[in-house]
Amino acid sequence: MSVKPFLVTGAATAAAAVLGSAATDVQSRWYRRLDLPGWQPPGQVIGQVWTVLYASIAGATGRAWNRADPAQQRRLAAALGVNLCLNAAWPWMFFRGHRPALGAAVIGGLEASTVILTREVARADRKAAIALLPYLGWNAFALVLNATIAARNPSGRHAGGSAPAHASRQDQQ
Repeated sequence: MSVKPFLVTGAATAAAAVLGSAATDVQSRWYRRLDLPGWQPPGQVIGQVWTVLYASIAGATGRAWNRADPAQQRRLAAALGVNLCLNAAWPWMFFRGHRPALGAAVIGGLEASTVILTREVARADRKAAIALLPYLGWNAFALVLNATIAARNPSGRHAGGSAPAHASRQDQQ
């Protein structure tokens, strides 16, 4: 088994993680003013979960790459690339764009791409695909959480920006 696919998938996954985390700001005024559901996990738990998920993405796709024929490798590379782009895009839509509804749409696309990625991994290595099942589950949870935040904050784009016209002077401070 070659190490090179693990290095490549690890680097691609790490790049997506770094790019996405560069946009994540749970301390921003906008985020702190959102109406979040009580069942949302604490930020440190979310970070720990993503660390494990990123490792499983890199490991599963690297293992599948080693067992895939050239045509499967091309499909696997495309599926992983799309998935990691959507993964990295979400924080930019949600945290930087202040667009919870758009964030939910991105996660919907991410979940669909994770189904495709898991299918492509399974074609090359069923055991490796099993490692992606927690990723599928987490993305489904994230979609419900993000959609809930969007519904609870219909004007999410303005939550931390300028105060609504009906806000009192004290509310604006």
